[in-house]
Amino acid sequence: MGPPDPRRHFEELYTANYEDLLGYVRRRTDSPDDAADALAETFTTAWRRMDDIPGGDQTRLWLFGVARRVLANQRRGDSRRTALAARLRAELADWEDTAPSHEADAIRDAFRRLAPADREVLSLVSWEGLSTAEIATVLGCSRGAVRLRLHRARKRLAGELESADLDLVRYGPRATALVREQP
Repeated sequence: MGPPDPRRHFEELYTANYEDLLGYVRRRTDSPDDAADALAETFTTAWRRMDDIPGGDQTRLWLFGVARRVLANQRRGDSRRTALAARLRAELADWEDTAPSHEADAIRDAFRRLAPADREVLSLVSWEGLSTAEIATVLGCSRGAVRLRLHRARKRLAGELESADLDLVRYGPRATALVREQP
């Protein structure tokens, strides 16, 4: 007799443990979406690590352990996102205090007038904080091409700001917060 069919084995594992794991994650999350995400991640981990799953009664316990770690990772991610959002709100509030709203609107308008490729490369460097090498990976081009695109995009933004009688140098790095596109 050959090795067990991994797909069939997983389906059996899933069917036997789904209800228990769903109850476990639902009792530990605030929303059905979070529970569904945790459950999906738990079974994804089980699929990837089929060879590591113990047999018998230990299978269920192993899956509970995976679900517990998935939930802990979700909570850490939520905490990081909450802290980041609070920091960004404070930075934006601080910035808004230093720039008159008509200037902020003019900077946003100047940014919007740029070509999408220019907005993307400026956003990757300013908002995402990516390096030239990282941007090259994201855009699928060379570092030299990124440097050239960034140089040209900055020149075009400076031209748009100049045509609106604005000086980006006056605001420094905080000006990038103003050009965030509105929904």
